[in-house]
Amino acid sequence: MKYRDILVTDTGQSQVCKPVREWDLLRTPYRFHRFLTEVEDLLEAAALETDSLPQLVATVRRLITNSYWLQTQYATTDPATGTGVILLYDEIGYPLTVQITTFLPGTRSSIHNHGNWGIVAVLKGEEKNTLWQKISNPQFPDWVEPTAEVFLLPGDIISFTDGAIHSIEAVGVEPTVTFSIYGETHHSQRFEFDPITHTAKIF
Repeated sequence: MKYRDILVTDTGQSQVCKPVREWDLLRTPYRFHRFLTEVEDLLEAAALETDSLPQLVATVRRLITNSYWLQTQYATTDPATGTGVILLYDEIGYPLTVQITTFLPGTRSSIHNHGNWGIVAVLKGEEKNTLWQKISNPQFPDWVEPTAEVFLLPGDIISFTDGAIHSIEAVGVEPTVTFSIYGETHHSQRFEFDPITHTAKIF
């Protein structure tokens, strides 16, 4: 299998999903505005947004398969954080975040969730995802422990359910570039976790 579609659940488990056949994805031209419209249509048709994750992942793969211009986008990185972001679409009232992010080698994120579903496609470089899960502990309700590590290469797509917790690291010798789309963030449900103090704060 050349590329992988990986789903991460709230329990910190991952599963490799059956990918869409590449020849079923080919569509020329496939414009960015059509991608946004198809995403919106899928979300409106679903009873729960996460129900549409498999179709959303296929739509993201269609975009990266047919839109070479995505491979040419590089955000200027901030030396202090090691990251840079290009926001691809920004409209008042539009509930989704669509962006390209560049990570310098060695850059690490905090342990966090996204407060909604998310899909990340690796365009260049390599990315390590450490998956975490909450552990039942009456004294520390925000205790998290790692469950697995998933290494992503160019062409791989990883998707997350609402409560999935992860941390990322750009590995390898070249910058890692990703295309991401996230559901509307519920800020009261998005957290950054501290595995030392076993606490969480709004992220």
